[in-house]
Amino acid sequence: MAAQPQQRLTGTAWGLLLLLGLIWGGSFFFARVAVLEVPPFTLVFLRLSLAAIALHIYLHGQHDLYRTLRTHWRAFAMMGFINNALPHTLIFFGQTEIGAGLASILNATTPIWTVLIANRWTTDEKLTAAKIAGCLTGLAGTAVLIGPALGSTAHAPVWALVLPVLAAICYGFAGTFGKRFRGIPAPVTATGQLTASSLMMLPVMVLADQPWSLTLPSLSTISAILGLALLSTAFAYLLFFRLLSMAGATNTSLVTLLVPPSAILLGALFLGERLQWTEMAGIALIALGLLILDGRLFRTRGPIAVR
Repeated sequence: MAAQPQQRLTGTAWGLLLLLGLIWGGSFFFARVAVLEVPPFTLVFLRLSLAAIALHIYLHGQHDLYRTLRTHWRAFAMMGFINNALPHTLIFFGQTEIGAGLASILNATTPIWTVLIANRWTTDEKLTAAKIAGCLTGLAGTAVLIGPALGSTAHAPVWALVLPVLAAICYGFAGTFGKRFRGIPAPVTATGQLTASSLMMLPVMVLADQPWSLTLPSLSTISAILGLALLSTAFAYLLFFRLLSMAGATNTSLVTLLVPPSAILLGALFLGERLQWTEMAGIALIALGLLILDGRLFRTRGPIAVR
């Protein structure tokens, strides 16, 4: 099969990518607050189910929602598992032992996994020198950005460090698999995957956590759960699937590189936190990596053959 033209980021796609990075910049913070009082399985279920309910209310049957859910339920179930239920559970369990910053840098390996997976399973997102260089540059910037904070996590267990990386691999598969929903409106795809993943997590949550035995969480934890569900999940996935249909799996996965600097910039803008030189250098490297991936700085000869 002949290779299709490589997908590039348009101005609109860049705007969606930056907005999504800003929104997901708060998700690790919300999760870190909530997971201190709510067990991971219950937190995943609340995040997904509240987001699914919100989208069902938002759509109220538009775009032929229920017929689409019936006819594509297998695809939605697969997407819900690899893009929601499994990676969210992995990250939340990891965050019981590690902080939001370290979890976000480990999750920022997503573009690298996506590049490798998309190269194998797609015809329009083949591996190029620009993609390799851009991903590595962006990842280096993320490491510089978070590096000074890693000393406090020196005694974190290995399993807690591995889980966010496994979640990143899941996201790589999900971005590639999600290309098949290109002809379905983004709100329907988001609702379908969240509905499916909520149903998956319900029995797991009931059996593992016995939620009726849990104590009522504090107001700050309830607020974090609502922020996680409504802003960082329901609204974020509306943006995610629209961006995925426009820009492809590899370009969409770049949002994980924007999550750490988004959180730091929000702190500087709204909490009066001062940017250190390492943070500014890290943000500059991430920006350089994104520009390399966009192809505006360097023009490469074409795809690299990988067997």
